[in-house]
Amino acid sequence: MTTIRDVAESANVSTATVSRVLSNPEIVAEATRRQVLKAIERLGYAPNAAAKILRTAATHKLLVTVPDISNPFFSKIIEGIEEAAQHEGYAVLLGDTHHDAETEERYGSMLRRREADGLIFLGHRLPKCLKQNKRGVELPPIVNGCEYSPELGVPSAHINNEQAARQVMDHLYGLGHRRIGIITGPLGSPLSRDRLAGALACARQQGAASQLSEVEGDFSIASGIAAGARLLAQKKPPTAIFCFNDEMAIGVLDYARRVGIKVPESLSVAGFDDIRFAPYTNPSLTTIRQPMLDIGRETVRLLLGILRGTIDTAVSITLPHTLEIRESTGPLRR
Repeated sequence: MTTIRDVAESANVSTATVSRVLSNPEIVAEATRRQVLKAIERLGYAPNAAAKILRTAATHKLLVTVPDISNPFFSKIIEGIEEAAQHEGYAVLLGDTHHDAETEERYGSMLRRREADGLIFLGHRLPKCLKQNKRGVELPPIVNGCEYSPELGVPSAHINNEQAARQVMDHLYGLGHRRIGIITGPLGSPLSRDRLAGALACARQQGAASQLSEVEGDFSIASGIAAGARLLAQKKPPTAIFCFNDEMAIGVLDYARRVGIKVPESLSVAGFDDIRFAPYTNPSLTTIRQPMLDIGRETVRLLLGILRGTIDTAVSITLPHTLEIRESTGPLRR
């Protein structure tokens, strides 16, 4: 009995392409469609009806994995994903991976088992079970949000993190600060590396790279407190601290308050993301505003484009950001 794999080999395409020709021929290029149909006719292939249903049935569910669901930055992106998915008739399956590679693999296996039509992952690792293999088996529909890296080879929606970090540093240098502390996120993340690259480039441009202090955090408030304490315990402490997310900046504000350092009179503090708490800290937090809702909506648009055959390359969508200058940064007081 002729199988769909025989047809795919004869037409020199993947089995997924043969399935699309049989179920949604309008989304397949005309030349490829003719090639597959000729192979079907030549081999006398007649698909089993039950098997065809199993292969082509859509779940109308999108799988979304997030590295830390407690982070308010991700909650806003998920809100955008949910809104866009609901509008298109899709439900959202949400998984919190806790930055754990094994958990990411388990969710990746769900996509391989066709328990969802596609995956949006908001971390920086693509599960190994979903990576392209040497035989050229077609990748399932996958999109990344926030953590853009060309090496991932999947469509992505994000901001220009390097440019945004440079804007924050330009703002601090413009206020007269020279000794600036930086609290990064985990440097295994492309997002943290891009922000650090932008900050370092700006410091070099200002001739102040030697006065830069760097501590690695993990994006939590607790790590902001710990890193702030380390920076401010230096013999010549920074007069400004740039944190790679708002939660760490909130940690620095808390530590400064407890040890009697006035912000921004004695220390300027800037964050990144503009989570919903940022305008209400005391003082209100200067930060980069990310279009979180739009990032979520754009990932859904990209994923549905893959499912509908209108996107077949690793499209990179860069969305605009803005620097929100509030009360936590001020001029250097000599």
